[in-house]
Amino acid sequence: MSDILVHTEDGVATLSFNRLERKNSITSAMYAAMADAVEQAAADATVRVLVIQGHETVFSAGNDIGDFLNQPPATADAPVFRFLRGIASFPKPVIAAVSGPAVGIGTTLLFHCDLVYAGDNAAFSMPFVNLGLCPEAASSLLVPQMFGYHRAAEALLLGEPFMAEAALEAGLVNRVLPPTEANGYAQAQARKLAAKPLSALIETKRLMKQGQAARVLEQMAEEGASFGRMLREPAAREAFTAFMEKRKPDFSKV
Repeated sequence: MSDILVHTEDGVATLSFNRLERKNSITSAMYAAMADAVEQAAADATVRVLVIQGHETVFSAGNDIGDFLNQPPATADAPVFRFLRGIASFPKPVIAAVSGPAVGIGTTLLFHCDLVYAGDNAAFSMPFVNLGLCPEAASSLLVPQMFGYHRAAEALLLGEPFMAEAALEAGLVNRVLPPTEANGYAQAQARKLAAKPLSALIETKRLMKQGQAARVLEQMAEEGASFGRMLREPAAREAFTAFMEKRKPDFSKV
């Protein structure tokens, strides 16, 4: 599909957000395309590295709210959950290049990447609470592990953006670059990895992640169940109604 571009060359599969007119906000159809691409890259013996990238001005604004309300993820087989499980269990190296806003899943998917390179204009945010929802993508487990509890609480309870240098300090980002260079740098790093023995890459990643691989999937499933329940509750209805009506939500009665 045109909103998600998939290109494979020299052992590197690149998944690109290509919906710039909507700030690369993600629809259910886009999640399905990404889930399929991740599954195919995992199974393709010629693919050694997966790269996920956006545009130099925006990585992703997160879920497309209109599409999300029309097609909420109702089951564990929903495209968004297929995609998240796919990158969480992807056996080969995953690299992300992030410039501009990375909202919601635009940030949480990064916790499943092995290397993350950010433009100095990158702005990360996880505003789930502000929408009457809970975290997803096992971020309630992985963010405290990486950030420490208090910085994680600030990021997840307040849901306010934090910039590239803060993400670098917290360990989410490997390097900060000019926005026009982030995608190219990620591709160069991917080519370095693709030249290495695949068996060694896979085994090294497996050993690093094996201690909590099952726990991540369990947390993702628990979050998904809570997320689905909270979508139907008054706080989320008020948050999304306010968003569509372009007003500030009033949570005083929910």
